[in-house]
Amino acid sequence: MTIFPAIDLKDGKAVRLTKGVMESAKIYSSEPWELAKRFEEMGAEWLHLVDLNGAFAGEPKNLEQIEKIRKNTNLKIQLGGGIRSRETIQRYLNLGINRVILGSVSAKNPELVKEWAEEFPIVVGIDAKNGIVAIDGWGKSEGIGAEELAKIYRNSKVEAIIATDISRDGMLQGLNIEFVRKIKEASQKPTIASGGVASIEDIRRAKEAQLDGVIIGKAFYENRLNLSEAFQIAGGV
Repeated sequence: MTIFPAIDLKDGKAVRLTKGVMESAKIYSSEPWELAKRFEEMGAEWLHLVDLNGAFAGEPKNLEQIEKIRKNTNLKIQLGGGIRSRETIQRYLNLGINRVILGSVSAKNPELVKEWAEEFPIVVGIDAKNGIVAIDGWGKSEGIGAEELAKIYRNSKVEAIIATDISRDGMLQGLNIEFVRKIKEASQKPTIASGGVASIEDIRRAKEAQLDGVIIGKAFYENRLNLSEAFQIAGGV
């Protein structure tokens, strides 16, 4: 199982939101690349990076910091937030991003995303509240069930699915393991749990449930778990 430490970028700073609400942003670092370097030193192999401004704007908004992170670490990076065109995908890959996360467009136009996945390294982000997919920075509902969307990608070249329970994101209430397992079963793809990690016990539960990865954000920033211990429990990549 892979642990993905997370950095969410807002106005060039590393922040965390509560339930995806931009106004709830709490700043943790003005130099996000330093955080990425720290994760690498602690044993991380992957970084989960999100351009929050981009998620709402539908286009890249934190390129300067993304470039700094790429230049200052050897981490593999998966990046999401406002990636809705072939040109943006190519731009990020040219910067050295290892794979891109598609959220809104994966719900709105899955056939296009499946086509892109034939050419580019793509992860689909399925963000849901009460089992219904949310898009555009979680600002509105797409009206499609999360499991239904996951099934669409079953026979595609998509590399993985990130399953986020919005109601738990940033709440430190624990992972919704059952939700993630349902997405994995529906998609038959490697599935990464996101939203709500509260303690090291969540990492143990995810490992026991045979999930493929866990994204850790607020629990690290609020000193709720030891990241090095999380890497040990996960057992590496």
